[in-house]
Amino acid sequence: MSRKILVTSALPYANGSIHLGHLVEYIQTDIWVRFQKMRGNQCIYCCADDTHGTPIMLRAEKEGITPEQLIDRVWHEHKRDFDGFHVDFDNFYSTNSKETQHYSDTIYTRLKEAGLIEIRSIEQYYDPVKEMFLPDRFIKGECPKCHAKDQYGDNCEACGAAYQPTDLIEPYSAVSGAKPVRKSSDHHFFRLSDPRCADFLKQWIADPAHVQSEAANKLGEWLQAGLSDWDISRDAPYFGFEIPDAPGKYYYVWLDAPIGYMGSFQNYCDKNGLDFDEYWKPDSEAELYHFIGKDILYFHALFWPAELAHAGFRTPTGVFCHGFLTVNGTKMSKSRGTFITAESYLNHLNPEWLRYYYAAKLNGSMEDIDLNLEDFAARVNSDLVGKYVNIASRCAGFISKRFGGKLGACNTTATAEFVAAFSKGEIAQSYEDRDYGRALREIMRLADVANQYIAEKQPWAMAKQEGREAELHEVCSTALTLFRDLTLYLKPVLPKLAEHVEAFLNIPPLTWTDAWTPLPAGHAINEYQHLMTRIDPKKIETMVEENKQSLLPSPLGGGAGGEGATVAQGTNANHPARHAEHQQNEAKAEAAASPWEPFIAIDDFTKVDLRIVRIANAEHVVGADKLLKLTLDLGGETRTVFAGIKAAYAPETLIGRLTVMVANLAPRKMKFGLSEGMVLAASDERGGPFLLSPDSGAQPGMRIK
Repeated sequence: MSRKILVTSALPYANGSIHLGHLVEYIQTDIWVRFQKMRGNQCIYCCADDTHGTPIMLRAEKEGITPEQLIDRVWHEHKRDFDGFHVDFDNFYSTNSKETQHYSDTIYTRLKEAGLIEIRSIEQYYDPVKEMFLPDRFIKGECPKCHAKDQYGDNCEACGAAYQPTDLIEPYSAVSGAKPVRKSSDHHFFRLSDPRCADFLKQWIADPAHVQSEAANKLGEWLQAGLSDWDISRDAPYFGFEIPDAPGKYYYVWLDAPIGYMGSFQNYCDKNGLDFDEYWKPDSEAELYHFIGKDILYFHALFWPAELAHAGFRTPTGVFCHGFLTVNGTKMSKSRGTFITAESYLNHLNPEWLRYYYAAKLNGSMEDIDLNLEDFAARVNSDLVGKYVNIASRCAGFISKRFGGKLGACNTTATAEFVAAFSKGEIAQSYEDRDYGRALREIMRLADVANQYIAEKQPWAMAKQEGREAELHEVCSTALTLFRDLTLYLKPVLPKLAEHVEAFLNIPPLTWTDAWTPLPAGHAINEYQHLMTRIDPKKIETMVEENKQSLLPSPLGGGAGGEGATVAQGTNANHPARHAEHQQNEAKAEAAASPWEPFIAIDDFTKVDLRIVRIANAEHVVGADKLLKLTLDLGGETRTVFAGIKAAYAPETLIGRLTVMVANLAPRKMKFGLSEGMVLAASDERGGPFLLSPDSGAQPGMRIK
């Protein structure tokens, strides 16, 4: 029975270009949707540009255009890039639409009627020059903990401390450079802390179909720590939808962004005569899946289901999280030329090469994947050209030249391995589970089987021997039937190449039910045209060189991102010359030959006393949103350390585990007590914090050398 499925990807923000990191998600989703359609399911893929918020407003102002003009231009740029990578949306829309506004108002009104919207007065920093309230990431100043300069309003990148913007020393606006003032304003909150929401979410998360196990663990920790109410309003000036009956108040961009899924689908329904409610009513039998990055899990698996459930709509069937992309083992870097936009890639390389490589790395989990450019070239050349395309290139010419372009009988003994693989269903199940890496390993195993058959039969030798014409005809016809099936399996990943193969083999578009049905004797094929070239490593080198940029920051930033996107870099708002000098210094630092400079000497390293410790106890700190109190066993001595890891770890999960601490850090008196060291953890924009874990055999008190 055909399934009805609605699929979405996270909405790209209309403040920057699509880059290779973004494409992990859209390629992953597109492969899954194409597979479902090949299986005969009604699968609709909707997306939209995320178009609201302060960064959009400020960028448009800087360019001297309206926000509407900006988002229209970026929409066409994004659509061009998605088309270039064969990401085939059924509808790619915009959140700045009447449909999205309708459902935003509907959800807000229903939540308000249910008593889940509360208005509170809060104090925020206000820019007196721009006459606007400042989001946390638009405020900079001196860290109140370690006193590092030019830190953001929500956390310090130097020491990792989390705090409120009002805690900053000498704060300044990253928009105008002015010193902000404190000002109160009424804000609208979604009461996520209401027991109705918490009870619902506990049940929803407990269903293993809704989120991956690692996501469920993280969501469980957040639930256990207690959910905070969500500020869903922003004050004018703001580019977005005004809240009904609240003049000057606008929906926060993250409120209407996921509702953009509904807006895009409503637009699709209107154009295609579908019933919106059939997919979104609470008792809908249709399936709804969201593909997202793990950095927005909180929004999609807590806020979003709670909103939908209490506003009278269905909740997602599943939220599929993926990890982040690194390039050559590190985060994408403009100075190293590995921050590569979709447009830049398409100027140099075949998009299906990247689709294949990403698919080979994806396994349906939240693990990060790495684009190793050397391995990228080697794998594509080996798998797609050396194994797959090689089958057709070695055999098709004989059919055209010797047999008038018509196939002969197929050797069913030679195809037995393929028939068994299809019956087993491992490839189909791997696609369904988003474990594309496993699917491709099995497909390439079958390609090896086909190539081994050809190597054993040696059609090139048969062609030189009299009396073996019938055998040559059968071998080449069998090989092309095997090639057809490999193409069928690869079609979700390589859709354009599959189209070329379908034209070459003179067959209708392949569906999953076509395997296993041998191409019949007498079937006419077209003359073979070369299907794919090898990757020339020099083209990769050229692309990387062209992407090495001068890193002088733009006053309004440029990366795709939401309300928290950085707008400016600076030191002291009241000194424009120092601000410009600081920009230049930051640019020079990032563009240095080595990302690790300035180097330290071994003597510098040995000054830091790193010790293995066992976490003897871990507990919540009353009144602290970010901290856990850790009692650390150094092997005969205990220390107390306050660590800002509450969002990532439940206390009871830490007790007994080994980790690493800085043992000779000067004790620091905090509001909650004396902190006698620091535990080590890893984090960046891809996630964290992640505590370090020593290898087995390490004992408390051992020094790390």
